[in-house]
Parts: sequence; structure tokens; C-alpha cells
Amino acid sequence: MPDLADLFPDFASEWINTSGGRIFARVGGKGPPLLLLHGFSETHVMWHRVAPQLADRFTLIAADLPGYGWSDMPESDADHTPYTKRAMARTIIEAMEQLGHVHFALAGHDRGGRVAYRLALDHPGRLSRLAVLDILPTYNYWERMNRLYALKIYHWTFLAQPYPLPETLISSNSDFFLKYKMASQTRSGTLDAIDPRALEHYLAPFRDPSRLHAMCEDYRAGAYADYEIDKADFDSGKKITIPMLALWGDAGIARAAATPLDTWKLWATNVSGSPVDSGHFLTEENPDVTAKLLREFFLAM
Repeated sequence: MPDLADLFPDFASEWINTSGGRIFARVGGKGPPLLLLHGFSETHVMWHRVAPQLADRFTLIAADLPGYGWSDMPESDADHTPYTKRAMARTIIEAMEQLGHVHFALAGHDRGGRVAYRLALDHPGRLSRLAVLDILPTYNYWERMNRLYALKIYHWTFLAQPYPLPETLISSNSDFFLKYKMASQTRSGTLDAIDPRALEHYLAPFRDPSRLHAMCEDYRAGAYADYEIDKADFDSGKKITIPMLALWGDAGIARAAATPLDTWKLWATNVSGSPVDSGHFLTEENPDVTAKLLREFFLAM
């Protein structure tokens, strides 16, 4: 296979040591720090069309989550502890500290959004502002899981099945699984909006059995520990108090579960948001509008 394309030509590559293993990140731009976290089936590369539109005003850190992309894969346990969003958030904080950023802004899509809002709840003093893209809290997704929504996000229940079921089935044709799943979540139902060079970055980890296992561990954590952690915060009335922006695809996943802004208002005291003309992959299906909305929100700091 040819070398993967460098879609961040003006950014440095960093492998950052943490107690949860090394985190890989692309770092570039100038200004206050803005951390960018990706979602499932993708890597930090998903930000490649948005980053150039933010780099003149922010120091961008586009990181691979633990187990994803080029970051290390922590050894899991029976409770999937290293892959809980609480543990991932701690690892991300360590990585940012190693880069010299104790306080920063954060935008996260999909799984990265789950790490992001968990970080905001567990470590409120770390963040200046928070943006989440096309998600609702894990607790709300599971509570909303009726027949039609379960059919829409079947991968949540499939990937959370015990090892080795999903790993074995996906590895028999990992390219088919990833391409089919991603296409089904776009507005067009195709991969036309995904840069073929970026797609190769997303396919590569799915061809690695150990990375595939790590990604399934992420979903197993989501079905058990993450749900319970969220539920405890929801039941106690704990809320995100920093300024928060919720963006979602008007043909995305979050909107199909509930009205996103109304749901986030149950979790945050200072939240605004709007839909984007997109499916699930806002930064690739509609990068210009997504970048504009993120830029306006984070520049208000």
C-alpha cells in the first residue's frame, strides 16, 4: 500500500507520552490552543478541510484518541476501563499538558465529542469553550434506543458485543464494513464527500486486528461504564457551565434521536447551536459552514 497522504502539510507531527500510552497529534497554527478530537471510523485526518480555516487564529492540536489512528492502544480489562470516556479524557489532558496547554478550547465529533463533554463535566476548570458535532450524550442515545433508532445506529449494539464477535465479522471484509457504514451516514448515501486520500487513513486501522479490537472496546465501554457515569451525572443534576456549541447534521445521527439543542440544554447551562446542511460527517460534507460556525464561536472567547 502506498504511503498515506499528508493532509496537514504545514503541521508538525507529535507523539506525546502519557500514562495511558502515546498520543499522536498534528499541531499547527497560531493563537490560543484549540484541541480537535475525531469520531469513530475516522482519525485526526477528519479535520483536514476545517483546520486551514482556523489555523490563522488558533494553535490547533488535532489528536488521535487512544486506540485510534496512530495513538497507542491501551491494554483493556474486563470493564473496558482504558476506553471509558473518563479515562480517555484524563489521557487527553495529560497530552495537552505535555504540549504546554493546561487550559484550552475543545471541539469533538462523534466519539471525540463524548470524550469532550466528559472532560468538561469531570474537569470543568480545564476548558474555556466546548463544541460538539453531531452527538447527544451517551445516556440519551441509549435511553432513546427504540426500534427505528436502533436500526439507524446498529453499530452501537453490534460493536459492543463481547469479543471476538464484531472483530471477527468485520475483519473478514473490513473495507466493505467501513465504506458501507460511512456512506450510509452521509446525506448523499455515498462517499463522494470523503476525500479518497482521507479514506485511506480511515481504512488502514480497520485492517489492523489490534486497532479493530481497541475500537470495539471503546463501544463496549460506551454500553456499560460510560452510560452509568453519564446517568450518575444526569441524576445528580451536574451540568456543563462553560459556553458550549452544539452542531449537528440536518440529515445526521443526533437529530434522528431527539432535538439536539433541547437535549443539550438538559446538560449545559450556556449552550447554543444549529443544524448544518450535512449528514453525520460535518467537517467533510460541509467544511466551510462548519469551520465558519466553529470560528465564530471560539473567537468569542
